[in-house]
Amino acid sequence: MKVRTPLTRDWTLRLDTTRHRPDHAPAGLADAEIPAQVPGCVHTDLLAAGLIPDPYLDRNEQEVAWVGRADWTYTTALPAAGTGHERTDLVFDGLDTVAEIRLGDRLLGATRNMHRSYRYDVTDLLGDGNGSGAGPETGPGAGTVPLSVRFTSAYEEAEALRQTVGARPNAYPEPFNFVRKMACSFGWDWGPTLVTAGIWRQARLEHWSVARLADVTPEVTVRDGVGRVLVRVAVERTGSGASRPLTVGLTVAGRSARVELPAGQDTGTVEVTVPGAELWWPRGYGEQPLYDCEVVLTDADGTALDGWERRVGFRTVELDTAADEHGSAFTLVVNGTRLFARGVNWIPDDVFPSRITPARYRHRLEQAAAAGVDLVRVWGGGIYEDRAFYDACDELGLMVWQDFLFACAAYPEDEPLRGEIAAEAAENVTRLMPHPSLVLWNGNNENLWGFADWEWAAELDGAAWGEGYYLDLLPRIVASTDPTRPYWAGSPWSGSWEHHPNDPGHGTAHSWEVWNRADYTDYTGSVPRFVAEFGWQAPPAYATLRRALSDTPLSADSPGMAHHQKADDGNGKLDRGLAHHFPVPEDFDAWHYLTQVNQARAVATGVEHWRSHWPTCAGTVLWQLNDCWPVTSWAAIDGDARPKPLYHELSRLYADRLLTFQQRDGRTVLAAVNQGAQRWTSTVLLRRVDADGTVHAKLTAVVDAAPRSVALVPLPEEIAVLADPGREFRVADADGLRAVHFDRTDAEFGYPQADMQIELVPGARRGADAEVTVRARTLLRDLLLQADRLHPDARADRGLVTLLPGESVTYRVSDWQDADAQRLPGALLCVNSPRVLPSTRQIRR
Repeated sequence: MKVRTPLTRDWTLRLDTTRHRPDHAPAGLADAEIPAQVPGCVHTDLLAAGLIPDPYLDRNEQEVAWVGRADWTYTTALPAAGTGHERTDLVFDGLDTVAEIRLGDRLLGATRNMHRSYRYDVTDLLGDGNGSGAGPETGPGAGTVPLSVRFTSAYEEAEALRQTVGARPNAYPEPFNFVRKMACSFGWDWGPTLVTAGIWRQARLEHWSVARLADVTPEVTVRDGVGRVLVRVAVERTGSGASRPLTVGLTVAGRSARVELPAGQDTGTVEVTVPGAELWWPRGYGEQPLYDCEVVLTDADGTALDGWERRVGFRTVELDTAADEHGSAFTLVVNGTRLFARGVNWIPDDVFPSRITPARYRHRLEQAAAAGVDLVRVWGGGIYEDRAFYDACDELGLMVWQDFLFACAAYPEDEPLRGEIAAEAAENVTRLMPHPSLVLWNGNNENLWGFADWEWAAELDGAAWGEGYYLDLLPRIVASTDPTRPYWAGSPWSGSWEHHPNDPGHGTAHSWEVWNRADYTDYTGSVPRFVAEFGWQAPPAYATLRRALSDTPLSADSPGMAHHQKADDGNGKLDRGLAHHFPVPEDFDAWHYLTQVNQARAVATGVEHWRSHWPTCAGTVLWQLNDCWPVTSWAAIDGDARPKPLYHELSRLYADRLLTFQQRDGRTVLAAVNQGAQRWTSTVLLRRVDADGTVHAKLTAVVDAAPRSVALVPLPEEIAVLADPGREFRVADADGLRAVHFDRTDAEFGYPQADMQIELVPGARRGADAEVTVRARTLLRDLLLQADRLHPDARADRGLVTLLPGESVTYRVSDWQDADAQRLPGALLCVNSPRVLPSTRQIRR
């Protein structure tokens, strides 16, 4: 059987000054041998050695910019002793990015793509087989052969190719579109510029004899309750294996089949059917049964030579793009059920991806699922994520929309880039296709739109810009390799050049006029068929800022805050967004709170409007779920993994049932959105309420929403018409859900001074949750407990809550060490008093 030996120990890193010596490198670094971690990268090794400051803190990013301009060499030694196998391969699952690999004095190969794996036959060089090779060293380290991986700066590769093929426009001033590397490592409007290098995925030796599985491509389908797994295999043989018959066996759910590969035949197909296969469903629609799928390659005598194992799920997926009276649809259909996709965009969870562990993937995706998310879009400026990401999505029922890795730029179609892209796409389609969670391949992020709207044509002057990838190369690769899934050319994309790429009536749309130029109330002006990007910024949690920044005092435009705001005019857009709704904040704490409130309200305005127009609109994908470092951004979860108020708001917005006041034909109605499988019939309490709590009108109405539908409830005149919009608002309550609607902005509304009573019940034992109960004595609009102000580790179980006089809410607070009621006044805020000083008392069990 093939033996895998991970190469994780005894690596060293050194600065390579052969080509040039970078400015600002620490004195003496050129002579240093630095312990290195594999998988890892240069930045994390330098950080571990104390040779650079943490680039996530303050403005340290600028101090380490030299690292990305430097060349680096990793070295280790491989054992030269024979293994008893005919063949030994050196395998790298990922090299970032431009590298030369040498074993002894032999150049094994050169790489220029972070998103591919590499394999080299080193049998003779390590003493296996019959060749003499370079031979082992003598003296210290005898019995080993030195291995070196020399990385040239990705800037060098990208700038050289740009010089050769000509400049191409992009959205940022860095040459990320000329090298096959994680684009956002060159910086983005939410990310730092930290251009990495290193052995970022596993390196290993593989020892094998006779033959190995070179490719395993599983095509998983289901029809009429019968599952089918068709596996195409390709094998590689040794010299002795060329004349030997082989057998490929496939086992799924205890059912097996096999195919014989005669001597000289290197490909084959084997199929297993699974009667009564249980269907895999997205979360909220059913269960996620997964079946073990095993492929075993054996010799003629039954000796196992190699194996491959995954878990597969049976489901169908279609993309409905049919023309209708509104334009043309973009609706995902899984197992025959049409879905409103409740999505989030995913960026790399760390600028240094080698630090993202399976546990971290799992935690972040569990956070998404807990917020009601059922679709995660892996954005095209990042990476094809680790298997652990997709495994977690399979288990959690999170559908995956996978971008091919192109974003916000024109990409050359010349060699060597074109060949790299073809190989990269084919490898990753094959790698990811076993996962039932993967439901859509998408060609690029914003490049078709960019060509149409961002004045690229003049700069391109007829040069190719990537259209051939999105409309030809990539769909051909998907069709030939993975015909079970739909492919879409880009996001946004209307389906053809007959319509503008970002036409909201056709295909996918990105809504960025809102945030960049317009207030979020403009979301209600259109009904896109599918909103693949939209969002609003807010700063991270207060404790995240205090950990990452040493600014004293902390302010919206203090040096560290300004550096950790990467969006063009980001703070200006935040302030203009506030000005539409609120008075000018008095201090940083009020600004911080109100910008977070504004983010949650902006997203709520869009999602509520679009969900109320199902099935015309068939999905929203929030920009974005996560951050890769501490930064003011569009994320719902900040760079320290702390949820913003938006995160908790998502759990309301993405629940199966949603109540929302909406406009139809100039009148306010109540929309009851029901994405559940059961009919929703309920009595809703409608009230018209004064700012002082007086109820001016109270009526009931019946909600009756069929499964996967929206019911519109006309409002009686007593509720619909506000006698004094500057003091009155509408409230609807049903089955524990609430909708609140104000006709005036917060700056125009006559709020009372907030008044409340707080009770704290600390946990009965260390580690137990504390309970904080707030009783409203007045209207409390968007009350928020910022738990991280109580203790950096503390977390509250809910976000923004609006209470009427006499109502109460209880927050469960986890990991609040030494809970003290006197800390609560500084952590509780609401719109009508961002500086609340409530009365408090503490109750001990």
